[in-house]
Amino acid sequence: MRDDTVYENEDVKEAIKRLPEDVRNERLFRIKRALDLSMRQQILPKEQWIKYEEGNTTCRKPTLLTFSKNMAWRRR
Repeated sequence: MRDDTVYENEDVKEAIKRLPEDVRNERLFRIKRALDLSMRQQILPKEQWIKYEEGNTTCRKPTLLTFSKNMAWRRR
């Protein structure tokens, strides 16, 4: 699975809508922070980095996979 912040197709958009509100808000915060740092050509301080295992990616993947399977089944 590719990173869903790079390209949001219709399946990803719908899966994001189905996430709990706090998870959506955290995701938006991370995206906005990344854009802000990119515009200022700065790097996030290392003490604020999140390890992949600690992130909310485990919460997002099952939602997207379940939704994608449902959509694939409906398209048959």
